[in-house]
Amino acid sequence: MKKQKMLLGSCLLVGGALIPGFASSADNCTGYDSLVAIYAETLDLGEGHTLTAFRQASIITTDNAPIHHLTTGECSGAALTTPDGKVYVYGYCARKDKDGDTTSITFSQAPGAAKGTWKSVAGTGKFAGKKDSGWYQDVRTDGKMTVSQWGGTCK
Repeated sequence: MKKQKMLLGSCLLVGGALIPGFASSADNCTGYDSLVAIYAETLDLGEGHTLTAFRQASIITTDNAPIHHLTTGECSGAALTTPDGKVYVYGYCARKDKDGDTTSITFSQAPGAAKGTWKSVAGTGKFAGKKDSGWYQDVRTDGKMTVSQWGGTCK
């Protein structure tokens, strides 16, 4: 088995680039997540089977979900590439706002999907009990930085 270290945006892990997002009329919260790669490490199992673990710094910007605006933190996850070329992505983000309240989400993206999904899983203070969920789509990447557009239902 061979290990390689490299810096990548999550967009490169799933093959997206410069794809415009699509906000749904059902979305009551939308915005952007700007991500900077901290690291990515790929374990090559051979025969086209790899597992890439990644970690990224994150900041959320939004005009219509003020409690999420400028929350900062980190996202980490993994991308599993199978011998048939499919890529499965799954991970978590944990962020904090200026008041010290925290929020965390899970995210995933199925092989070949242009969009992924996210869901709130825990929070403190103003984020406690939130049942937010939605979609995300990478709209720009340069290999180290990624901008994802997101939308969904924020309750």
